[in-house]
Amino acid sequence: MKTRTVTKMTQGQPAVDGAGVHLIRVFGHTQVPSYDPFLLLDVFDSTDKETYIKGFPFHPHRGIQTVTYLIEGNIEHKDTLGNGGMISDGDCQWMVAGKGIVHQEMPLESKRIYGCQLWINLPRDNKMMRPAYQDIPSSTIPEVEDADCRVRIIAGTYRDVTSPFNSQEVPTRYLDVSLKSDRAWTLDVDLSHTAVVYILEGEAQFDQTNTRYTYKEAFKLESGDTIQVNTGEEPVRFLLFEAKPLGEPVAWGGPIVMNSRDELHQAFRELEEGTFLS
Repeated sequence: MKTRTVTKMTQGQPAVDGAGVHLIRVFGHTQVPSYDPFLLLDVFDSTDKETYIKGFPFHPHRGIQTVTYLIEGNIEHKDTLGNGGMISDGDCQWMVAGKGIVHQEMPLESKRIYGCQLWINLPRDNKMMRPAYQDIPSSTIPEVEDADCRVRIIAGTYRDVTSPFNSQEVPTRYLDVSLKSDRAWTLDVDLSHTAVVYILEGEAQFDQTNTRYTYKEAFKLESGDTIQVNTGEEPVRFLLFEAKPLGEPVAWGGPIVMNSRDELHQAFRELEEGTFLS
């Protein structure tokens, strides 16, 4: 067994997206392909409605999956295919854009809105698949709790407990881990997989060094089959994403991610011609 070490550490950069939503872009376009198959991670955390209320009006996606996990708040979503619904405290929505979808995500006024959106690439063979939604209500997300920690299993398996949601196109483990102070926690991971952590609260060591990583920091864990986390006086809460890299070329233009520039140009031509959803 070899413990993974921390690399690619980032605190992200403030950004404004949609119609004026203030967020932290933890990683994105400039980091491709460092986090393959993960493309982008945006985190939003605000108690001021003016920084989020204008939301993300109708916009297209193709070639990716968007995974929205809401810790606090309410977001109303709908698309031009007739789908719609609400994401609330502790809920997740897993959307496979496939060949194309146009949707909107509009936060509602809340005491606090706190959550993140992760983009996961789709492999070449699934880029043009039929779009699909999977709402994952908080009540359906299994939890494993003991004296040391609580783990919410949004996707994948932890300690023989498997989420009812199965990410088929890019099998992904997505965990929300809360670890108490002065505790140690380990997780076995596939040696070939990408593993990424984002810290929601607190601080901890995430390898065998004495370095402590803290709130709002993200990093990749490499070169090993075990992740080791140790807390000190503070507890920690973090998200962990794990999946096998695709190793495919990436052509990225705004909300559309394909394998070649020609495919990207074709998508934007279809948007101009009104044939994107046909």
